[in-house]
Amino acid sequence: MSSISIIGLGGMARAIAARAVEGGNAVEVIGRDAAKAKDLAAALGGGATAGTFGTVPAGDIVVLAVPYASAVPVVAQYGDALAGKVVIDVSNTFNADATGLVTPEGTSGAQEIARAVRASAHVVRASSSPVLPYNSNEGCTT
Repeated sequence: MSSISIIGLGGMARAIAARAVEGGNAVEVIGRDAAKAKDLAAALGGGATAGTFGTVPAGDIVVLAVPYASAVPVVAQYGDALAGKVVIDVSNTFNADATGLVTPEGTSGAQEIARAVRASAHVVRASSSPVLPYNSNEGCTT
C-alpha cells in the first residue's frame, strides 16, 4: 500500500484518487477550497482524507493534478514541503484548442515543474491526453 497525496480537486484528481482508494492506498486530497477537499474525501470513502493546501503532503507520492498554468506556481509555493517526495505531473500542456503546446520551445511541462521543485523531489511525467477519457477505461487503447 502506498500513501498518495493529490493536489487538485478536478476531474483528473477525482479519477486518480478513486482508483488509488480502490487499490487500497492511503489517499489525501488537497485543494485551495478546503470544503471541496473535504467533500471529495468523503465521496471517495475508503479512509480518504482532506489535507491542507500549502502544508507538507502526507503521501510519499504527490500527484500534481492542476492545470499546467498553475503547476509551477503551486510547486513553488509548496517549496520544502515537497522535499524527498515523488511528484507525478499529470498536467496537460496543450493550448486551448489542442493545436499546440504552451511550454517554451525546447522544454516540457515536466522540465519546467522539475526546475521549480526542491532538488530532493523527483518529478515524473505521467501520460495525459485531451482526447482520452480519464474517468473510464472504456474505449481506451493506450
